[in-house]
Amino acid sequence: MGLPPLEFSDCYLDSPQFRERLKSHETELEKTNKFIKELIKDGKSLVAAHKTLSSAKRKFAGSLNEFKFRCIGDAETDDEICIARSLQEFAAVLGNLEDERMRMIENAGEVLITPLEKFRKEQIGAAKEVKKKYDKETEKYCSVLEKHMNLSSRKKEVHLHEADSQVDQMRQHFYEVSLEYVLKIHEVQERKMFEFVEPLLAFLQGLFTFYHHGYELAKDFSDFKTQLTISIQNTRDRFEGTRSEVEALMKKMKENPHEQQTFSPFTMEGYLYIQEKRHFGTSWVKHYCTYQRDSKQITLVPFDQKSGGKVGEEEVVFLKSCIRRKTDSIEKRFCFDVELVDRSTTLTMQALSEDDRRLWMEAMDGREPVYNSNKDSQSEGFAQLDSIGFSIIRKCIQAVETRGINEQGLYRIVGVNSRVQKLLNLLMDPKIAIEADTEISSDWEIKTITSALKTYLRMLPGPLMTYQFQRSFIKAAKLENHESRIKEIHCLIHRLPQKNRQMLNMLMKHLSNVAANHKQNLMTVANLGVVFGPTLLRPQEETVAAIMDIKFQNIVVEIIIENHEKMFSTVPEMPHTNSQLHLSRKRSTDSKPPSCSERPLTLFHTTHSTDKEEKRNSVNSSAESVSSSNANSSVSSSCVQRSNVNNLNSSDPDLEVIKNTESKSNIPTHVPYVLRTIKSNANIINV
Repeated sequence: MGLPPLEFSDCYLDSPQFRERLKSHETELEKTNKFIKELIKDGKSLVAAHKTLSSAKRKFAGSLNEFKFRCIGDAETDDEICIARSLQEFAAVLGNLEDERMRMIENAGEVLITPLEKFRKEQIGAAKEVKKKYDKETEKYCSVLEKHMNLSSRKKEVHLHEADSQVDQMRQHFYEVSLEYVLKIHEVQERKMFEFVEPLLAFLQGLFTFYHHGYELAKDFSDFKTQLTISIQNTRDRFEGTRSEVEALMKKMKENPHEQQTFSPFTMEGYLYIQEKRHFGTSWVKHYCTYQRDSKQITLVPFDQKSGGKVGEEEVVFLKSCIRRKTDSIEKRFCFDVELVDRSTTLTMQALSEDDRRLWMEAMDGREPVYNSNKDSQSEGFAQLDSIGFSIIRKCIQAVETRGINEQGLYRIVGVNSRVQKLLNLLMDPKIAIEADTEISSDWEIKTITSALKTYLRMLPGPLMTYQFQRSFIKAAKLENHESRIKEIHCLIHRLPQKNRQMLNMLMKHLSNVAANHKQNLMTVANLGVVFGPTLLRPQEETVAAIMDIKFQNIVVEIIIENHEKMFSTVPEMPHTNSQLHLSRKRSTDSKPPSCSERPLTLFHTTHSTDKEEKRNSVNSSAESVSSSNANSSVSSSCVQRSNVNNLNSSDPDLEVIKNTESKSNIPTHVPYVLRTIKSNANIINV
């Protein structure tokens, strides 16, 4: 129900009904005035809250912008780079959004607070002033009228006419004020319909502009958001793949800590207690010591494991000789004396255990000799890159592409181990393998076939992309430029042995077909990289650092799948000649110690001296018998092997260590390696 209109004619009558209508208008104006005051107060609180929120969000954005991700390893994948950059992107979006919020806050005072205050003061305030004047004139008019009505009729006519004239003037003035008041009330009631609502509309428009700006930012951010989502998923998949590897390595370290040796540029390293003479006697100070056999350099670092800090300066000395300390000559156990080149005094060192003392003495060429066990001498699997191996892989690929290319989780879902082994035994039967036309029966599940393919690749003596080139592939994946990665991997593929390259070609062509059907089987190129990276490029040394490089192994496989046609159908561009490449890489290898994968695996075994003498004699006698009975074949094999090694060394830094090891073949401990070389070259000639 609206307010009743005020007629100007009612001002002359000034009836009770007119007064009631006027009072209702006055009440409405008072309510409007209070409401505007509260609205201004709430508006200022809202602006203050926006300022506080903006300040908090800017601080939040600043914290995001300052934090820098540091990943494990010496390089980052594209996905990790995208994730690391995401915090700065988030900060930029939040900062841009808050800039727009500040513009909205600054405009809020002009478009909302100031107009409302102006309307309240100029319009409602003016109406109140007119009301005061109207009330005052009403009181004066009523007083004069009552006084006039009380005049006696006996007064002179002149006085009566004068009184009547005065009353008429007061009445006229009262009517004029009443008309002005009614006009002002009407004006304010009409003005509030636009002057009061218009600032609110302008403020809301500012809010809409702010939120629209956020919407536009969200649209611009959508591409990076999609890329970041994919990178997060890929990183999560790689994490799931490496977590199990790291946990398995940790369990091995728990079960057999002495068998899992740490690979480092030092011949031996660890904690030793060194006897130091003081004014009040002698004390034993704990040091972390490293020793390099080639330079005979010992580095001594006083270190307190409890506080986790050095307790003195690092000292470098050079070994002259090492002698075991007799038990009855010192109260401490596990001691040995070290004579130094530049000192006349002898250092007495205490190892942590008897085995630890033996290892230190062996490393320093003490009384106990060193026996090495190379990882290459371990027994190899029975899977080979022969006609049977190619037949197995070809049949598995044919079965998958014929009836399982669209199965969800292809190659990710594993089969039952017993069924997989049974299928492999069947496929590796020479009678069945030579039948090229024989297909794998449809009774075998696709997950069993895919697991058999992966298992066979893992059973090979070495990974399909070989141990020698494993680090080269990893280095290629760490290059910053994507085109450089493709070119380097292209070159490396064509340096693989022919059979390895042929089987890799067959496998990558198949995986490319699998990825082409990723909408059905949900196996993208990234998912296939996670599955096949550790299989095709597994490292020779099982360390945490190697496990952290699995993500780059996956990237190598992804690049080969995506560029399959180019990788195997075209000849790569060679940026340098073999001699230039060999010279530059030889310089780099001479200037730095060999990395983990470039050093032969060395483990120390505990044997008695008599056993060691027998083993040395048996090795020498076996070497003599082999060299005497197979002189011609070994010489020819050695020539072939030497030429092969030289050719490989001319283009691959990872093979420098083989050449260096060959040059020291006169050392008795290297005889087993020579025998293995002759055996491996005989296999090469047979193939």
